[in-house]
Amino acid sequence: MPSADRRRTAIYSRDLGLDLAPGRERELFRWLLACLLFGKPIQQAVARRAWGELLAARLDTPAAILDAGWDRLVEVLDRGHYVRFDFSTASKLLEVSRALIERYGTVSNLLRQSASRADLGRRLQRFKGVGPTTARIFLRDVARAWRPRAAAGSRAARRGRGSAQASAR
Repeated sequence: MPSADRRRTAIYSRDLGLDLAPGRERELFRWLLACLLFGKPIQQAVARRAWGELLAARLDTPAAILDAGWDRLVEVLDRGHYVRFDFSTASKLLEVSRALIERYGTVSNLLRQSASRADLGRRLQRFKGVGPTTARIFLRDVARAWRPRAAAGSRAARRGRGSAQASAR
């Protein structure tokens, strides 16, 4: 069972002012970015400060992160006092941004291509440095704004069957 301190400091997208509605690509990537920071064993206040520094530096898209490069990311993370994991996190942000672009193009496409919550979790964990904690944090909030491909397909199929049955009568 999580400690009272862990429960109290759990971060949610709404705490960061994010709207994860479908089609809000920048917001979806910002949430992924936040999850990459908050998924580390680091104080929540430090992760939040580092996240704010990345936004202030306009490093909130995969392309911006790749353009910034490792040295700039380390500098920005250090400004946010994310010093314990600055080197590894800068590398992870670059790897995840590169892989996201190469494999899916966008977070929205990653969501669209995922057939279920479990499938999305597996896809997230294929990114270098993304483990179960980061995936769980991301899934917890994005699930409210995302319908898995399989669920959307089964709803459409049920609607189609209903129409066919009605027209057969």
